[in-house]
Amino acid sequence: MSLVSLFRKKNRKSLFTTPSHDGKLCILHKFYQWYRCDISEVEALNPEAALEAAEKRAAKIYNTISTRFLTNGSTSGVIAAILAACSREDKLLVWENSHPCHKNGGRLAGAEIVEYTLPYNQEWGVYEALSVEEYEKLIEKHSPKALVVTSPSYEGIVSDLQGISSVCKKHGVVLIVDEAHGALYPFSDNLPETAIPYADFTVQSLHKTAGGINPTALLHCNCGLDVESALKMITTTSPSYPMLATIEANINYLNSSKGRKKIEALIIGIKDVRENLTNLEFYGDDITKILIKKDGISGHELSEILFDKYNIEDERTNEKSTMLLCGLGTTKEKLRKLRHLIKL
Repeated sequence: MSLVSLFRKKNRKSLFTTPSHDGKLCILHKFYQWYRCDISEVEALNPEAALEAAEKRAAKIYNTISTRFLTNGSTSGVIAAILAACSREDKLLVWENSHPCHKNGGRLAGAEIVEYTLPYNQEWGVYEALSVEEYEKLIEKHSPKALVVTSPSYEGIVSDLQGISSVCKKHGVVLIVDEAHGALYPFSDNLPETAIPYADFTVQSLHKTAGGINPTALLHCNCGLDVESALKMITTTSPSYPMLATIEANINYLNSSKGRKKIEALIIGIKDVRENLTNLEFYGDDITKILIKKDGISGHELSEILFDKYNIEDERTNEKSTMLLCGLGTTKEKLRKLRHLIKL
């Protein structure tokens, strides 16, 4: 039984259990259906078995040893991966400006955090990927237990993960890839290649580009380390089964013919926008991150113009450029709206 179908099952038991609203007391009526599906680990429904089965099906889809559903975002996945990889006083290589969870994971593990720098693109105001050769130099210098790489970056810059993986395997280093912004990658040949086949741990956020609700995410494991114990250290014992069910449905949609066609339609729509907006410059490896700039206008000025004149709010802005994030919820109408930027 899947998690989604579990909510269609009629329960004839009287539950004197948590959650105490019992699916009947709906304090915020707008979420009535959510309350109805909000269950705990009761024998009458046995959602734990459904979750285990759903995660095993997901592992087959992603071709992993295990894929775990996360309801506390990619943050929890990255921290769990670090806890599984590192012990006290092990060295952990982390980018100096990475997401806070990278260093927090190291602190929780008691690891020695070694920061590395990435090359900075002055023209666009974004960080570039570090070369495989530079990663190997870092590994040879510091002898870390694990390396955390963010790929893609927030702005869509992708690292050579196959090459980095080869170096890590050569030196016995655990590779953890924060692929939070790359959840669509496994389902399209027209997007960058996913880290999943190369990394020991890959973490993806479904809510960023793949249409999931905040803060659903995935932790993929392709090594023999005990990530289960690590997850138990930081994960609630009272999970939200409605949220977990949306993850199952999200994966099934991405892997379906309909879902893959939706991704390709999105890519085609963005390419059309880029071809028509000849007055703007574009940059980045991931087309779903529309990183733009215009001569004579700072990134912050461009952001203000988009917001005030065109009613468009961007995802991220720096002094040089502005990034518009696209995902499965980006409609043709939204992309058509960008065509008006030709008047900038």
